[in-house]
Amino acid sequence: MTVLYGIPNCDTVRKARNWLDAQGIAHRFHDFRADGLTAARVAAWVDALGWDALLNRRGTTWRQLETSIRAAIDAATAPALLLAQPTLIRRPVLEHEGAVYLGFDAERYRHIFRAG
Repeated sequence: MTVLYGIPNCDTVRKARNWLDAQGIAHRFHDFRADGLTAARVAAWVDALGWDALLNRRGTTWRQLETSIRAAIDAATAPALLLAQPTLIRRPVLEHEGAVYLGFDAERYRHIFRAG
């Protein structure tokens, strides 16, 4: 099952959802703010993508973090912080056929799904 993770009010997540719908690709949307995440899921993403790639440094949540927390984040502390504050995760995260992808780009999704 293809799963798209994100938050519904994120423009990039909306673009990804619309693209999947337009291509007729069956998927499930998982709102990680409302539905939550598990430590195992976050750890799997960190293993697949790297904590630095997952960390969204452009969002409001990042800017609202204390400077000391931002300065101290590393491979050891990032998974717990991403789990505690899932809006720090870059969006969307796509799980498809055992692989994990980060972000949305129509051309990349076309390649992933071999669509149109």
